[in-house]
Amino acid sequence: ARWQALRQRQLLAEPLCQRCLSYEIVTAGLHVDHVVPHKGDGVLFFDGGNLQTLCLSCHTYKTNEERKGTYLDFRKS
Repeated sequence: ARWQALRQRQLLAEPLCQRCLSYEIVTAGLHVDHVVPHKGDGVLFFDGGNLQTLCLSCHTYKTNEERKGTYLDFRKS
């Protein structure tokens, strides 16, 4: 329930994919992503400042990059 509320707040605050927006493409974001992987850390998991909204393809891309050890932050500076 706590995650669902945080996820909903994120999607209401930023409904568009942050990576697509960085390329000036408007795409609905359906995935709430942890910028820094939480790896089971509850504090990091529920840190609203560690979230970004992504579409499915951008979330998949970011996940694949994380497997290579690259962490991508697409939030506006």
